[in-house]
Amino acid sequence: MANRTVKDANSIHGTNPQYLVEKIIRTRIYESKYWKEECFGLTAELVVDKAMALKFVGGVYGGNIKPTPFLCLTLKMLQIQPEKDIIVEFIKNEDFKYVRLLGAMYMRLTGTSVDCYKYLEPLYNDYRKIKSQNRNGEFELQHVDEFIDELLHSERMCDIILPRLQKRQVLEEAELLDTRISALEEDLDEVETSEEEDEEEEKTERVQTPEPHRRSYRDNDRPRRSPSPRYRRSSRSPRRPSPRRERHRSKSPRRHRSRERRHRSKSPGIIAMATIPSCNAHDLKSQTSVYICAV
Repeated sequence: MANRTVKDANSIHGTNPQYLVEKIIRTRIYESKYWKEECFGLTAELVVDKAMALKFVGGVYGGNIKPTPFLCLTLKMLQIQPEKDIIVEFIKNEDFKYVRLLGAMYMRLTGTSVDCYKYLEPLYNDYRKIKSQNRNGEFELQHVDEFIDELLHSERMCDIILPRLQKRQVLEEAELLDTRISALEEDLDEVETSEEEDEEEEKTERVQTPEPHRRSYRDNDRPRRSPSPRYRRSSRSPRRPSPRRERHRSKSPRRHRSRERRHRSKSPGIIAMATIPSCNAHDLKSQTSVYICAV
């Protein structure tokens, strides 16, 4: 009797609500210790207290397929079938994240496609961290928005086959849903507008003030020095090119001078003699010596 669905429960997706969980997993939940001790005689009001005590989410784990408390409470809610207003309050609860995830899981299993998109998509803005237990019994780090995204797009969640969900585009074309506006799009629009304003301000500043002389990153730390007087020049008076020195060369250069000029005495009063070069043999008589006296 304790494992039967309440009499007033309505069929969901054409079947008993508890049958949304596979028979093998459902049997393991009935045999678990948590189900027998914590879930016996629970009502819709008492489920909240148990949901507030949750520490992680998950399906079954271990070799003998043990169910997690999150999965047991999900089956209990399918059994007692609380009202829709209570589930909506679960989803809107911001203080306890696992209460919100439990309500989102139940809404995904029992709600229509319109209700799933309407109540679960706002949870994309919840970025809080949660713990999830995998099949090996190990804990993994996850976020609320990731859990919601898997609920809306995956076929299986917490070892439960999720009902088929109609595509959002079809519902928008049928005017059953409004187009979704993400909070990130608003932030991107604000960023783009701020960038455009900054670009316009930079353009106006460039037009008003010319760009200074660009310096390398090494020169930024060095103090600016005045140019030395050696390189200081006036812009109005350009430098005149220096005339090239002309080398005066004799028309008949002689590389070797006479030995007599090399041994010429520097002191005055000494007579330096220069001989006239010899001529032919016939002019020997006319050869004379010239004495030059140095005064």
